Amino acid sequence: MPTEIKPGGLIERLIPRGSLARHLVRRLMPAVLLLVLLDLGVTWIMTIKIDLETWLLRDIFWLMVLSQCFLVLLFAWVLISGVRSELTSINRLADDIRQRSIDDLQPLDEAGLPTEVAPLVTHFNDLLLRLDDSMQAQRRFIGHAAHQLRTPLSGLKLESELMLGRPLPDDVRERAERIKSVTDRMIRMGQQLLVLARTDTSARPQDSFNRVDLCEWIRYAGSEWLGTARARHIELELIAPDHPVWIDGDKVLLGELLSNLIDNALRYGVGATGITLRVTENPPSFSVADDGPGIDTEDVERVFEAFYRSPRAASGGSGLGMAIVREIARAHGAWWKLASRPDFPGTRVAIVFPGPRRGAGLTRFEQAA
Repeated sequence: MPTEIKPGGLIERLIPRGSLARHLVRRLMPAVLLLVLLDLGVTWIMTIKIDLETWLLRDIFWLMVLSQCFLVLLFAWVLISGVRSELTSINRLADDIRQRSIDDLQPLDEAGLPTEVAPLVTHFNDLLLRLDDSMQAQRRFIGHAAHQLRTPLSGLKLESELMLGRPLPDDVRERAERIKSVTDRMIRMGQQLLVLARTDTSARPQDSFNRVDLCEWIRYAGSEWLGTARARHIELELIAPDHPVWIDGDKVLLGELLSNLIDNALRYGVGATGITLRVTENPPSFSVADDGPGIDTEDVERVFEAFYRSPRAASGGSGLGMAIVREIARAHGAWWKLASRPDFPGTRVAIVFPGPRRGAGLTRFEQAA
């Protein structure tokens, strides 16, 4: 027997619930009916109520033209306003995508979207989830590899130090020193990769934030570099208020950030005589500045890229230091800025924090509420 097609089922297939077509029909149908009634009313008045003997054909023509123009404009306005109102959810989706950061791979909100667009968003969310899984797998691999390499590298460093502690021919001592230098650099790179893995947004480093006094913290963390700075005949100066300057942060990550900034100043600030650590209160921030040769203009925008090293760099490095500074600052919701010659006599990197939120121990999402 032939399948019976119910009127409601046919309409449901043509314009399903939640579709843009059904929204537009529901929105425009009353306006279309109103326009039809107006058109019929004008025609009825012209044919029944108006004495055509007193009217010229020219008058009737212009009256019909004006009435039809008015009806067309009114219909166009209703159509445009209806389409705009029903596209609000799509515009909201576009704004959500535009305002997202490069690291935000959370699924898009499908609530309120027309059924014509919902499948596209569903497939896009599936792609985001797979991409997020792939990136997290890569980060986990980097973190695990760096962790596993640390033990054999530490053993290699110990063996080279034991060799250097004994009498050795000059050529063997030179090779042992090179081995120790390369091992130190690889251990440092492994530590930096572990820090990068820890600052990943999926690891949620914000969950371990505590209330931190920038002044007290930078006095303690900066003092650990006094011996290294004096050995290189560089004066390390601290300028900070006498009262606390509070932020929410992780002291371990902040220590890595400061260490990378000071290490870069010592490593690349050839000819520098001083490094200044400065804490300011409003907004809460600190900066590391040196009076060295500065950074070339073409390198200023790229120094925060991972593994980037300027071809004019005088000493070796992994190219991860400033990338770690950027990621730790980003994890703290902070803003960073680098100034160099000719605007600044040397190089200065400033980290500006948003200040403490409702309290320590909260996630940044809860703190932003």
